[in-house]
Amino acid sequence: MLSRPKKRSLTLKRHKTSVTLEEEFWQSFQEIASEQKKGINELASEIDQERGQKCGLASAIRLYILNYFKFKKSNLLQKENSN
Repeated sequence: MLSRPKKRSLTLKRHKTSVTLEEEFWQSFQEIASEQKKGINELASEIDQERGQKCGLASAIRLYILNYFKFKKSNLLQKENSN
């Protein structure tokens, strides 16, 4: 069951901002940053640079998380099928 969204502070290139994310997304975001050996602010800055003007930062982070795990799952399936 998803939790209620919670506002969290980020610093993107010395600019303070906030995003509202559910706890599950926040935990996944932290997991991804850790796997990539990056800080949350660094990863958020990269996502911010890549997003279009029509996409909010929180939405861009959610989509990044979704695509990250979809790609990871796809790679695992490919490895299983090649064995």
